[in-house]
Amino acid sequence: MMTPVFLMAVWGYGVVGVLLLLLIILVASNVVIVPQASAYVVERLGAYQQTWATGLHFKIPLLERVANKVTLKERIADFKPQPVITRDNVTMQIDTVVYFFVSDPKLYTYGVVQPMSAIENLTATTLRNLIGEMELDQTLTSRDIINSKMRSILDEATDPWGIKVNRVELKNIIPPREIQDAMERQMKAERERRESILRAEGEKKSAILIAEGEKESAILRAEAVKEQKIREAEGQAEALMKVQTALADSIKLLNQADASDAVIKLKALEAFQTVANGQSTKIIIPSELQGLAGLATGITEAVKGAK
Repeated sequence: MMTPVFLMAVWGYGVVGVLLLLLIILVASNVVIVPQASAYVVERLGAYQQTWATGLHFKIPLLERVANKVTLKERIADFKPQPVITRDNVTMQIDTVVYFFVSDPKLYTYGVVQPMSAIENLTATTLRNLIGEMELDQTLTSRDIINSKMRSILDEATDPWGIKVNRVELKNIIPPREIQDAMERQMKAERERRESILRAEGEKKSAILIAEGEKESAILRAEAVKEQKIREAEGQAEALMKVQTALADSIKLLNQADASDAVIKLKALEAFQTVANGQSTKIIIPSELQGLAGLATGITEAVKGAK
């Protein structure tokens, strides 16, 4: 039979074991490991105490608690399309994408209620303000300007919330259907205009090339005719020079032979006859040769009659 002392000893060991087990559970439950790219905001008795970075930490039981677990990675907030009105009263739908990260976990925890909703509303109001100062055409062609202005405004406005805005992108700009149809017609007309300009420039270049070809051909033909006439003139001059040279040589021989006046006149008459066989249509015969020419004609006729 168990004695009271034994029962007391067993009961005492059991209590110690339970207490030891509770102590282990308590210690284990208050050991906190903060993962990479995260931060934990810790409160003590309801007030902010500190921010834990990556590593092993221990919180005081019943006094401290982890109020917020914040990721430090970059986040992407893709908001639904927002209706905005341009300065020329065109209503369009624009949806934006905001890239941001938490720069101060304490401000992110205590600076604003529902930070994502706050960023969405701030983005919508900022977008409406910017687009309201622009016309439709300017809005469609100024995405980079709008992105830059929105990033600057949002980054400054979210500083008290412990948020750093890296980039803001306009994902889609959707104008009304009738505006889209008008833009498509305008683009089609612009393409047709460019096509007409290119075709006209091609025809112009073709006409210029044809004209230049005809010009060069005419120049070459004119140079050929000129060269032909020059050569003909040079041939005629050379022939005339040879005739004159031969005539001068014959006169020189006659002078050397001491020929009579009658012979010289006959030779002169023969020379005129040779000249008359050329291209000349009118020949002037000196008076002293006219009588001799008549005599020569009479003799020629008498000889023909005798035959």
